[in-house]
Parts: sequence; C-alpha cells; structure tokens
Amino acid sequence: MTATRVGYLGPEGSFSHEAVSTLADVDPVACDSLTDLLDAVSDGSVQQGLVPIENAIEGTVSATIDGLVFDHELVIEREVVIPIRLHLLARPGVVLGDVTVVRSYVHALAQCRGFLHTLGATVEQSTSTSQAAREVAGSNAPLAAVASSLAGELFGLVSLATDIEDHPGNATRFVVVGRDAVAAPTGHDRTTIVCFQDADRPGSLYGILGRFAARDINLTKLESRPTKRGLGDYCFVIEFEGHVADDVVADCLADLQAHLARVKFLGSYPVSGDDATERRHEVAEARKLATAWIQGIRARVRR
Repeated sequence: MTATRVGYLGPEGSFSHEAVSTLADVDPVACDSLTDLLDAVSDGSVQQGLVPIENAIEGTVSATIDGLVFDHELVIEREVVIPIRLHLLARPGVVLGDVTVVRSYVHALAQCRGFLHTLGATVEQSTSTSQAAREVAGSNAPLAAVASSLAGELFGLVSLATDIEDHPGNATRFVVVGRDAVAAPTGHDRTTIVCFQDADRPGSLYGILGRFAARDINLTKLESRPTKRGLGDYCFVIEFEGHVADDVVADCLADLQAHLARVKFLGSYPVSGDDATERRHEVAEARKLATAWIQGIRARVRR
C-alpha cells in the first residue's frame, strides 16, 4: 500500500512535523509556508495537507482559516491535537545572558510573551519554529530560537530555558485537508461551515444561530472574519457537533443555504481527544437503544 503524501509546515522539527508524525501510513512533505502548503494540496502536488488551525492561547491561525475560506476549495478530513511545549534554544556555548535576539514563528512568540519580556531580547519572526532553529544553528551571532525539543535535537542546539510558554495546558489543533472526500461519520463528529450574508441587517446573526438552536445542534466555535470586500463586511465561521450525514445537520445546512447568500462547507470529521473513542461508543450505544425503542413503538401500530 502506497503511503499518502501529506504536506506540512516545515522544515523538519516544527510542531507541524510532530503532528504529522502521529498519522499512520503517510509520506510527510515539508513546505516553506502555509500558502505553499495549501497550494500544494489544491494542485495535487500532495494528496493531503496538515495545517494548524487553532491554538489554546492565541486562538485561530488566521492564515489557515483565510486560506480555506477565501483562496481554496478544500475539505477538512480529520483533526489532530498535540500539546505545545516551547523551549529557548541556542548553539552550544551560548548562555542566557548572551542572547540579544530571539527568533520564532509569530504564534510561538506570542505564546511566551511574559518570558520574552523578562529576557529583554529583540524579537524577530521566522516562517516557522523549526526554521528559526535552523537559522540559529547556522549563525555565529548570539541568537536563540523558540522551538520544540525535536528542533533542538535535529539542529544541534541546547536548551537555555524549558517550558517558557505563558500558560500551562498549551495545545494546538491541526486539521488534515484534502481536495474532495468527506470523512465517514463516526458518531462523534464536528462540522465546519462558513456563512456569507446577502446584507448586513439587524438580527441576521440571530437568524443564523436560531436555525441551530431550533434543531438542538450544539455550536463549538463561532468566529467572524472580514470578507476583504470592505470595512464592516463579515462572514461567520461556525463549528458545531454533528456530521453532514446526520439528517438534522443536513436539514439545517439546507435551510441556511436557502436563506443566505452562500454557505461554504469546510468539512465533517471525527473529533479528536482522549475521550473521543469513549464518546463515540456512548453515542453508538445510545442510538442502538433509541432505535430499539422506536421499533417497539412502531410494532404496536394497528395494521
């Protein structure tokens, strides 16, 4: 069986590399930027792409969301959540007091603002945490990088400080995107859509949310994004429990499509996490009991 070519934000040693390494039967392909990564999936250079979509501290990864909403017609097939532990890395022989410049990816830098403020070094952005580690390894200046321990191992760096993120429990949610296929329902799924309004009028968001409430569909995330067509023009990215294969979800999406300028479907996919498998078993058992219950009632209908 041929391994699936999956693009990720490189180079090796990035948290994306760590996340893609958790997938089975894949051939990881490093990409220089999120734009290059999504382009590679769209043009078929890779079969799938793994992209960061949300961080527990910094929230949504705007480059990913905007790429999926405005620039590409891709579908989320699954999600991967990994804990994020950030370290200050430098070349052997450099001590903490020598560091004048710290480089990393913009989200990683934001996740350890407190530590970096105390350090007092100049902060510079790189295209990824692992790229920052590579730059530090190749420089003779007293630089440091905020990156993973894996990046330190790959580029021969030592850790000057460990676990420098501002908040414990830091984690990043990644999604695997493809060109067409929708993942099969599992009983514990999430769906992501984008709602575009035909006009900005009072109650328009309430009208969207009311359709979910009327069907007892639980929203897990709601975010407005500028449509890039002018100030005040926004669309809504909505995540909610359920799968497009579920009748109630399909009915809700059809209702939204009929009343809005456009609804963009970004995917239905299994929820990840430690309790995901247990939750799927619970849902399956509940549906089994519900089916038996309704069959019992129907058996009593007079012929």
